[in-house]
Amino acid sequence: MEIFTMATATLTSKGQITIPVQVRAALGLETGDRVEFVETEDGKFSIIAASKTVHDLKGLIRKPVKAVSIEEMNQAIATRGAKAR
Repeated sequence: MEIFTMATATLTSKGQITIPVQVRAALGLETGDRVEFVETEDGKFSIIAASKTVHDLKGLIRKPVKAVSIEEMNQAIATRGAKAR
């Protein structure tokens, strides 16, 4: 059974909240980072760190040893798609 911790924040008259330190740490948030609120069901939202851009991901995945053509990519997609059915 998972144990969840709870953190609370107070809404100001300007509609602002301070994200509790344990939540910021868990999400890896730093000053200036952005967050997204995603509705998971009626009246419930998840908060997601949205601070990384596509440019931040550069270098995360190594380039393939051999270049792959569009035709080879399409064939791989078609093959995997057929197996999934």
